[in-house]
Amino acid sequence: MNNREFAQLTGQGFLILDGATGSNLTKAGMPKGVSTECWALDHADVLMRLQKDYVEAGSQVVYAPTFSANRISLGSFGMADRVEELNTRLVEISKKAVGGNAYIAGDFTTTGKRIDPDGGITYEELLDAYKEQITALANAGVDLLVAETMLSVEEMIVALDAAQAVCDLPVMCSMTVESDGSGFFGGNAIEAMESLQEMGAAAVGINCSMGPDQMEAVVASMKRIARIPVIAKPNAGMPVINEKGEAVYNMSASEFARQMVRLVEAGATVVGGCCGTDPEYIRRLVSMLNK
Repeated sequence: MNNREFAQLTGQGFLILDGATGSNLTKAGMPKGVSTECWALDHADVLMRLQKDYVEAGSQVVYAPTFSANRISLGSFGMADRVEELNTRLVEISKKAVGGNAYIAGDFTTTGKRIDPDGGITYEELLDAYKEQITALANAGVDLLVAETMLSVEEMIVALDAAQAVCDLPVMCSMTVESDGSGFFGGNAIEAMESLQEMGAAAVGINCSMGPDQMEAVVASMKRIARIPVIAKPNAGMPVINEKGEAVYNMSASEFARQMVRLVEAGATVVGGCCGTDPEYIRRLVSMLNK
């Protein structure tokens, strides 16, 4: 797929993404403090069932579980040399799971390090890390790319630079923001849309950090300046931390779907769920959009 083909796909109406991966793997038994990518690889049956359920629920795009499979994040687990292996094998599992019934997005995210030569990470280091992972994803045969849960406009720009340097796949760019649209490491959702659509992003939007009921104003602001599709992939509400230190998301699937309709009315056309959502949330969303 290229940007023209992506535009044709989204021009036909809504593009339905999947829901959460990590929170569902945690429910399935993934312990804290492990590499999600390695756990998913070792429990491929759990991952495949989840992704099959998303397709059955109506997801047109399923994210490969390659979220933090870059050399910097994997280095925290002593696995910086496994970038190509992990990305390749996880994409293979996702392709097998969807069986050609959905597009596979090669997923990558923030390293959690600020772009700052003094104690953070340099532009060149981050660019090289993203180029390495994106090359592995492209070679594994993903249909498109998604840079999600990014903490600043600057790192989103680096991610898009990296993707365009190594392949011609369409890139969806999604930032996690405060309720006022500001990024946790700098910039805001409006700046993200302005900059990234000029650079050639296929779609730009927001994901994670909050529920759909808190995203409406940000989505509407992005839509006013957008010439490309707006992404909305919120959590199942704001989490409550229980006595075990676990995040619990209390927004029901039906309420999530109702709130998502408001985001669609505000201008989002590429939609799905993030933390706390599961295939039932996508099923209800699809049902609401088809009314």
